[in-house]
Amino acid sequence: MIDVFKRWYLRNFANPQTVILALILIVGSVLVIVMSKHLMPILVSIVIAYLFEGIVVKLSYIGINRTIASSLMTGFFLTLILLLLLVLLPLLSAQISDLFRELPGMLAKGQNLVSQLPQRYPDYVSDQQVQEALAIIRSEITSLGQQIVTLSLSSVVGVITFFVYLILLPLMLFFFLKDKHLILYWMSRFLPQDHELVSDVWKELNLKIASYVRGKFMEIAIIWVASYIGFAIMGLNYAMLLSLLVGLSVIVPYVGATVVTIPVMIIAFFQFGTESMFGYTILIYAIIQFLDGNLLVPLLFSEVVNLHPVAIIVAVVFFGSMWGVWGVFFAIPLATLIQAVLNVWPTQRQLAAE
Repeated sequence: MIDVFKRWYLRNFANPQTVILALILIVGSVLVIVMSKHLMPILVSIVIAYLFEGIVVKLSYIGINRTIASSLMTGFFLTLILLLLLVLLPLLSAQISDLFRELPGMLAKGQNLVSQLPQRYPDYVSDQQVQEALAIIRSEITSLGQQIVTLSLSSVVGVITFFVYLILLPLMLFFFLKDKHLILYWMSRFLPQDHELVSDVWKELNLKIASYVRGKFMEIAIIWVASYIGFAIMGLNYAMLLSLLVGLSVIVPYVGATVVTIPVMIIAFFQFGTESMFGYTILIYAIIQFLDGNLLVPLLFSEVVNLHPVAIIVAVVFFGSMWGVWGVFFAIPLATLIQAVLNVWPTQRQLAAE
């Protein structure tokens, strides 16, 4: 048994660079897992810095000082935050309030429709099945109400945290953009001199994360705007709220689009019934999803996502269970990191064997 382990170790870790890479991955993973809540402002700032880094580089190419370019991007970010707080947030709040106000009527109408199923389809649906389904629905509604009350009680802490982020994020964004090269140089000083393998993996991962973050934010914005235009043309209620959900659903590949279809269909059904407007609304939504999956995603992520769909779903489930929303967001880059390490490792194995 010891000989087997020794041979496995010599095949995989005889080269010191593989040991360095393994230690960095282990230490980084433990650090993020243990201190993810405390590191959250830093991680969010890094994501936003990736989003604006490309623009800063292009501004530097045309002769604008990096400090000035970083200041411009930080100012643009603050402008977006103000628009979010002063324009979008009140609109979403109003639509959510209207939805909760109309929710009892929608539930009553839904229960009435469900209770009529045994009369319309006696061979397929019985009264007992309907009563059981209604009991489950009432239980879920009660549970949802309790969660909303709990959320409202803890909202004070959330508001305080939000304002802390509002102060920290622009500051960290500015310094991450302005002093990017200084920060990377400072971090590289802690690495051994012989770290070519780590550098190769970092270069590939850095390019893919940058492309993924920018592409994902572009995809969210495009799908959000396209959905809002389509829903507004059809006169669908809560168009801004639903379009935002559709835009955010692209964060979770495959699963997000399926889940967000349910509220879109429910709102459209209760507003239009079985009229043709319901079908047209669902058709527009289906066209947007089709164009997103078959045109937008290949165009934005052709150089980033070369993973099998099963690998993507497994990564989303695994990292999402560990780090929540941010784990879901970074599931594909993290899976890409694993793929990059596995692609490099056989070369080192051959060198160790030699």
